[in-house]
Amino acid sequence: MSLRIVIPGGTGHLGRLLARHFHGCGHTVTVLARHAAVAGSVPWRILAWNGCDLGDWVQELDGADVVINLAGRSVNCRYTASNRREIKESRVLSTRVVGQAIAGATHPPALWINSSTATIYRHALDCAMDETSGELGGNEPGAPETWKFSIDVATSWEKEFFAASTPRTRKIALRSAVVMAPDRGGAFSALLALVRYGLGGRAGSGDQFVSWIHDQDFIRAVDFLIAQDRLEGCINIASPNPLPNREFMRALRQAWGLAIGLPATQWMLEAGAFFLRTETELVLKSRRVVPQRLLQFGFTFQFPEWHAAAEDLLQRRRRGSSAS
Repeated sequence: MSLRIVIPGGTGHLGRLLARHFHGCGHTVTVLARHAAVAGSVPWRILAWNGCDLGDWVQELDGADVVINLAGRSVNCRYTASNRREIKESRVLSTRVVGQAIAGATHPPALWINSSTATIYRHALDCAMDETSGELGGNEPGAPETWKFSIDVATSWEKEFFAASTPRTRKIALRSAVVMAPDRGGAFSALLALVRYGLGGRAGSGDQFVSWIHDQDFIRAVDFLIAQDRLEGCINIASPNPLPNREFMRALRQAWGLAIGLPATQWMLEAGAFFLRTETELVLKSRRVVPQRLLQFGFTFQFPEWHAAAEDLLQRRRRGSSAS
């Protein structure tokens, strides 16, 4: 059955993955973007919105089957005061206005998926974080102030989402781990660049866990959530097998064909992050997240283990295609 799917903020990395997939499946896809000038480069519709005010775009949500809100400024930056404001407001305000549009719709969508993040959980070395028992972060002794900011963004984001009065619409907060795809410009591309230049050793102690998901499993998980009308609330989207950073990087080096990669100490990471205009939280915080609810409802992963996932991503990268 063909669906009408609207993706606010769908011009980013994940939005392109989903829009391409849904379009290829024969669904009608509409992306809402701050810069609609890119419309000519893709086969689906792109309409303008500003992410904070109601406008003509609300007509797209009335009668739609699924809304997937991915809007939010990239966190791959230095956490200056202005960047912090943009990071938080771009998520909270866009979620608020999507909720207002759905609440005012004559025929509201059956499902609203809102992007969230696995970063919402605490720095976890001791045990895995699932949706039932996982502890939210923010109160860890000695946690860097930047980590607390990220937790504040994540919790404010979800609070706004679940506060929206949309009684006729099922709602899912997508607590996603890092999505690994072969396309240039994503997280996998950045990690592969480190390996290629001999810098793919452990980061810091290497004990911190990396939560990840293969792009095809991410897409399949979203399809699964659309089909499973009993699933709602917070859902972890991650491989069931997070692993320590040292093992994660070792597997990527092996897949590439290198035995050795220079490690990066914490002070080296801090210096590099300063010059690259980003934050070390992206590599030093331990994200040990598992998809308990997906597994309970019967979802099966094509790539549950990182080594096989890395090999597949490299093969597709070498072919120059992100097709499965």
